Amino acid sequence: MAESTVRRNVVTPGVEPTPIGQLPEVGQVPSHMHAQVVRADRFGDPATAFRPEVVPTPEIGPDEVLVAVMAAGINYNNVWAARGYPVNQIAVRQKRGETEDFHIGGSDASGIVYAVGEAVEGVEVGRHVVIHHGWWEREDPWIARGKDPMIAPSARIWGYDTNYGSFGQFTRVQAHQVMPKAEHLTWEEAAAPTLVGTTAYRMLHGWAGNAVQPGDVVLVWGGSGGLGTQAIQLARLAGAVPVAVVSEEERGHYAQKFGAAGWISRRDFTHWGIPPLVDDTAGQKEWTAGARAFGKRIWEIVGERRDPAIVFEHPGAATIPTSVFVCEAGGMVVICAGTTGFDAMVDLRYHWTRQKRLQGSHGTNDEQAIAYNDLVRAGKIDPALGSTIGFHDLPAAHAAMGRGEAVFGNVSALVGAAEPGAGRTAG
Repeated sequence: MAESTVRRNVVTPGVEPTPIGQLPEVGQVPSHMHAQVVRADRFGDPATAFRPEVVPTPEIGPDEVLVAVMAAGINYNNVWAARGYPVNQIAVRQKRGETEDFHIGGSDASGIVYAVGEAVEGVEVGRHVVIHHGWWEREDPWIARGKDPMIAPSARIWGYDTNYGSFGQFTRVQAHQVMPKAEHLTWEEAAAPTLVGTTAYRMLHGWAGNAVQPGDVVLVWGGSGGLGTQAIQLARLAGAVPVAVVSEEERGHYAQKFGAAGWISRRDFTHWGIPPLVDDTAGQKEWTAGARAFGKRIWEIVGERRDPAIVFEHPGAATIPTSVFVCEAGGMVVICAGTTGFDAMVDLRYHWTRQKRLQGSHGTNDEQAIAYNDLVRAGKIDPALGSTIGFHDLPAAHAAMGRGEAVFGNVSALVGAAEPGAGRTAG
């Protein structure tokens, strides 16, 4: 058995599961814990796919850390996990030899270290931490050759591709994922932005030749959401000019709160989705007129005829044709998701002749996660916490997100933290 799959028992005899909102003494690990659990026979609507259960507390391997979760952030990847689409994560892990027939999701966490594996250095029991979501096998040959670990064959997203994410009282993570919590933030604030923030950091800074530069126009889809608010702030910190795309005026003003130069309502346009075929002259003319009008709105906000050097994408199917169209020559459309669909269409005429880059971006590596977390710890990035919910509200919150009803900014659920507002260091 590979070392990375060996589990070390960390259970403290006689310690029983504690109620949600409570924790045992630091370092004492109960045999079982409360968690929001997805099982294959419940795949579908997240409102019913998630269910609270008591399950065994995960054991850890030599290079792993057990963290008591104080608060857990919410993002779209566990909407997919609850649906079992496009990937049945339980079945995938069972094919790899894992025995659990359930999924505990959650890819954002703030918490307290309760146990460390024998090979772990630099992480101590009792430390207050946040977790980044990049996971990979440390012996992966790709990584041994010095390449980006988040592109390695073994790379996964913790709490989506892996089990025992942050929607349980304890989560199992690799030691390199552990980062110090910002002392000025509450547990729920600290848990809210890490996945979206590190994802946004990689998208804007991770692609040589098209990394964000001072003065760049950056078009940010979903500018009032968790991902968008982080992208806007990161673009501003780099000296760029972020322009938000939102669904309504109130959301536009929310995006401006975090530094957007202005906002565009997507409801002012109707050309979304796959453009008409090239030989449909009238349809092409109508679609192009809509895309050009959208581009002109960007110019109006910027104050000059400048197209986006970077288009920050995640809707996918509905927006990719427009994103490629309005991106400047030699610029980059960088995408990390496909919430409106995966089957996006690119008009290659605008892509190759103007030498634009369509770049996929996924997850984070350690360097990028640490750089982002340093900005948070320095108070330069606001977590944009829009709402705090209870542990038992996790199913409904994912269902609302799946319907597009997510609140402004990020959402956190309290797990070990009993009351909102706890977690700041006094003084």
